[in-house]
Amino acid sequence: MNKKYEACIFDLDGTLADSLNDLAVSCDEALSLFELPTHTIDEYRYFVGNGIRNLVCSAMGEKSEDDKLQHSVFRTFNLIYAERCLEKTRPYSGIVEMLSDMKKAGIKVGVLSNKADSFAKRIVDALFDSSLIDVVYGQRSDFPRKPAPESLYAMLSELGCDKSSCLYIGDSNVDVATAKNAGVDFCGVEWGFRGYNELKSSGAEMIAKTPAEITELVLK
Repeated sequence: MNKKYEACIFDLDGTLADSLNDLAVSCDEALSLFELPTHTIDEYRYFVGNGIRNLVCSAMGEKSEDDKLQHSVFRTFNLIYAERCLEKTRPYSGIVEMLSDMKKAGIKVGVLSNKADSFAKRIVDALFDSSLIDVVYGQRSDFPRKPAPESLYAMLSELGCDKSSCLYIGDSNVDVATAKNAGVDFCGVEWGFRGYNELKSSGAEMIAKTPAEITELVLK
């Protein structure tokens, strides 16, 4: 089977891993400790994707304008999430098989997330065999958050791949914009936090219904 791409770079939350429950429960617990309103899990679908600080600010609403309070809630969330981040977070069905097929075909695999780098690495290490993923970048101080392309460029350099041979895969408008800004091909995932409509309206031309469809796209 021929390879169409040399490297596949994946978003983490909502793409490889269903982490929504752990994020929502952790944030609600932090909000409750400061007597702030909590939210449904479905509401959290639209709070995540731009990093933990923005998750907390979105959940706090207007209260996030209080810098001292925002810092306290953010710090508390991090402490809670450190304990809860692997309670219910699991790979989506078919993900491990997809990654295994890619590695067998010699595809280089990266994970690029706006989640804090320490959390991203911890979750990837816990959910996936080390042989399946070559490199993981979470949000780091040396790169701006996605959709800025710098972290994706750095990952491609580390993998030894050109952007013309890269497919970026994600579930949200942030991911569509990341691929556009970096000048790489993009495939959305319909099973993620945001769904088909957001991906399509954001300009995604390829949207997979299952991980097997991504395998077919990459290895055809």
